[in-house]
Amino acid sequence: MRKGLLSIALCLFILPVAMSLAAAGETTYGEGVSSRETVAVSTLLADPDAYVGKVVRVQGPAVGVCEHRGCWINIGADKDGESVRVKVQDGVIVFPPEILGETVIAEGVWTANKLDLETTKAYCGAQAEKTGDKFNPESVTECMTLYQITGTGAVVLERAAAPAAEQSLKG
Repeated sequence: MRKGLLSIALCLFILPVAMSLAAAGETTYGEGVSSRETVAVSTLLADPDAYVGKVVRVQGPAVGVCEHRGCWINIGADKDGESVRVKVQDGVIVFPPEILGETVIAEGVWTANKLDLETTKAYCGAQAEKTGDKFNPESVTECMTLYQITGTGAVVLERAAAPAAEQSLKG
């Protein structure tokens, strides 16, 4: 009887400790991620309309974070210079700036935001201002569509945990 109680007590103590050690390499935001299939960012960007309205999961380094409210992150792609924005509801999920450079697995609905011509010109002007380029609004003659993930959750992996997670995605 005593051995049985001792075994149960040890299990109750060891199990939570083991679970916390297993999760120590990651931080979950929002609902986390539940999809098992990861879509490469380059695949999303190559044919963005094919994924509109679908739940997608992406993985890559955090290459940008909203400095004001932490309401979005940009995740770098498997191809240089490409990234995708993960936008979350303000105040529901807040991404801290410290995650820059960390590996992020994010999930949400792939969304197309079709801009009218006036908004397209304003957007292009703001982008030019950020990079210090000159901008002529009359050079913009077509509306544009901005694609992003409307995020429901994310997991940020600590640097030591990232290779193991990438390996588990392959296997």
